Amino acid sequence: MDKLRMETPDLTQSNIEKLAALFPACVTEARGEDGQLKKAVNFELLRQMLSDVVLEGDEAYEFTWVGKKAAIVEAHKPIRKTLRPCPAESVDWNNTENLYIEGDNLEVLKLLQESYLGKVKMIYIDPPYNTGNDFIYRDDFAQSQEEYSEEAGQVDEETGDRLFRNTDSNGRFHSDWCSMIYSRLMLARNFLTDDGAIFISIDENEVNTLKTICDEVFGANNFVAELIWSAGRKNDSKHISVSHEYILCYFKDARYISDHKIMWRERKQGLDDIYAKYEALKKQYGADCKQIERELKAWYKGLPDGHPARDHVHYNKVDDVGVFFASDISWPGGGGPKYDILHPITLKPVKIPSRGWLTNETTMKDWIAQGRVNFGSDESSVPTIKSYLYEHEYGVPYSVFYKDGRAASKRLATLLGDKVFENPKDEEIIQRIIEFSGTDDGDIVMDFFSGSATTAHSLFLANVAQSKKRKFILVQWPEKIDPSKAGSEKSKKVAQNAVKLLDSIHAQHTICEIGKERIRRAAKKIAADNPGKPFDGGFRVFKLADTNMNDVYYSAGEYTQDLLAQLESNIKPDRTDLDLLFGCLLEWGLPLSMPYTSEQIEGCTVHTYNDGDLIACFDEDIPDTVIKEIAKRQPLRAVFRDSSFADSPAKINVGEIFKMLAPDTRVKVL
Repeated sequence: MDKLRMETPDLTQSNIEKLAALFPACVTEARGEDGQLKKAVNFELLRQMLSDVVLEGDEAYEFTWVGKKAAIVEAHKPIRKTLRPCPAESVDWNNTENLYIEGDNLEVLKLLQESYLGKVKMIYIDPPYNTGNDFIYRDDFAQSQEEYSEEAGQVDEETGDRLFRNTDSNGRFHSDWCSMIYSRLMLARNFLTDDGAIFISIDENEVNTLKTICDEVFGANNFVAELIWSAGRKNDSKHISVSHEYILCYFKDARYISDHKIMWRERKQGLDDIYAKYEALKKQYGADCKQIERELKAWYKGLPDGHPARDHVHYNKVDDVGVFFASDISWPGGGGPKYDILHPITLKPVKIPSRGWLTNETTMKDWIAQGRVNFGSDESSVPTIKSYLYEHEYGVPYSVFYKDGRAASKRLATLLGDKVFENPKDEEIIQRIIEFSGTDDGDIVMDFFSGSATTAHSLFLANVAQSKKRKFILVQWPEKIDPSKAGSEKSKKVAQNAVKLLDSIHAQHTICEIGKERIRRAAKKIAADNPGKPFDGGFRVFKLADTNMNDVYYSAGEYTQDLLAQLESNIKPDRTDLDLLFGCLLEWGLPLSMPYTSEQIEGCTVHTYNDGDLIACFDEDIPDTVIKEIAKRQPLRAVFRDSSFADSPAKINVGEIFKMLAPDTRVKVL
């Protein structure tokens, strides 16, 4: 029983705890006046977190690198961008709740902050490993993106690509990578729910660096585990065959997980193979359990190393109920009850375990009647309790696991008709993570380094396997596929295969198009393989673009009549109602996956989002009757063009209409 404190609370430490929840990187340890360690605030770092410029001062003590402060500034710097909807490139646009976004993931994460703050249950990313051969984002925060890219010659005329190969000869080899991943992880943390978690794939090149960065961004106390994926032997090494990768896992808030007694469990691997073998042996040998047991043990021995069923070799006994393990029936630690149990054949008391029986005599009799007690050939041996495999299908996930790394590449090549993507992640591994990490109906899974869209494929598999309705948000830069720039003949062949595939579907030569095609085909295959199991296999496509609003960079003396005519509308002429609608959703922090309708009212197009969360009309010269009709529906929010109203009195009139008919509606203009 807890004791009353009988003292006032320590407000300083309470405030530090609140800061730690918002800025875990800013909370450190220091010795108090009593010499004991306690939590303290790194005010220099906190000042930087709250500043939009790089502050002077030594970057020391904490893990640091050249450009760290600039990365912090960039993560918090506002941008004038939007996401343009692309229904023609989408699948089941009107009904799906999945999102696929093309663009710089740092900028996309900024745009999504308000709409998905604290709403993502799980994040999985497979960022560049910084091997010296892969590409990373060229983030140079001292200059504008455009200036830097132009100077460096990194902008592709067709795609605007700003990726670069970060070779180990680069003097800022580690610093560039650290800045790139740091700013994105800072933003990623904001998306997680209180019970959410992030999983990050990495290899030996930067695993230690990444662990240190994650300890700072998420808090070392929120570290869960370092999963080790053994992917099979590689024979191309001169010294040691490195055959594993890492997946770092962090909670958003480990204390919340503990307080709410949240546990992760997963279905053990290899069970279906065991069940299938048992059923086949039953058909062959009928009720001959002893022969089935012999054959089952022989089958276990013949399995290759790494086969998941080998983890369950102790389940080698069978009866007409199923496969079981002969478990100890004595009291743990000793001191259990002792009483006589008669052997069912000899009718003599069996040997009593030295620690006593596992349960009382009444329960034991029930177990015997149910056939749960496994007796020996006579009374000389202690019985065991049957622990059936089907009763123990779920357990705590292991941190070390084996999965052939070549299998995923082969399955993807089969799905897409050829090998069109190098080193894709294994969809079955990510499926496992999605399933055991506590995601459920309605939860969002995010991947902002989506690559070949493995995460979407995995989510489909998990949803069908568990009859769940999880949703995904994928983000990928439209990196151009150019066989002429391949680093090896093998890579060149893969790129050529990709181009051939994209030409066959009349798509641009980018990784995004590979990802979208993979999602389409994966959804069709899963639906065909699982008839009668509906799932959301669609996705809404959005593309990062400049703001919907016209940029005005003219002083008063530079205005001409022609220019004024051009600027009569503050909205860019190429933007559609749909562009404006979804731009408003981002501005107001609404999700992008909800249903909406469009209708004509007195010649005006009126859009209603999610049954009245927002109603918008972007027509010019909207009559009062339409305004009144919108107001009568009492939406939570209403949006119009600024140019829809001739003058200030007209705008005032709109305000008065809403005050009268919908006083709680928030009204804004573009």
